[in-house]
Amino acid sequence: MESQESCIRVLADSCQIKGCKELLQANQTTLTGLSSILALAGNEVRLKILFLLKIEGELCPCDLADILSMSISAVSQHLRKMKDGRIIKTRKVAQTIFYSIDLMHIELLKPLLIHITASNLQTEQI
Repeated sequence: MESQESCIRVLADSCQIKGCKELLQANQTTLTGLSSILALAGNEVRLKILFLLKIEGELCPCDLADILSMSISAVSQHLRKMKDGRIIKTRKVAQTIFYSIDLMHIELLKPLLIHITASNLQTEQI
């Protein structure tokens, strides 16, 4: 397949194309991980949960269910998906489990979550 022409441009930069392919290949693991995180955060309910966890630090499923007007089981399903994806972590106190954003991913998610608040402030100023 390498020998076949992949482009009909007369002046295709084969060095650039090769370099970009190598760059993608070298970063494949990071790209896959980031894609998974963004896919999980791309659900509106999960994005709301992440936003609330960023603001509050940690919350339990009961608090989230009350805030989001959802059942505890529905919230728990979202939390489980994010925990399985290693976006959030847990801390147990007696019978209560508290959820927070995993520090490994907070820097990645912070710009997205700040954008929510910043967008709201811009709307209020108009």
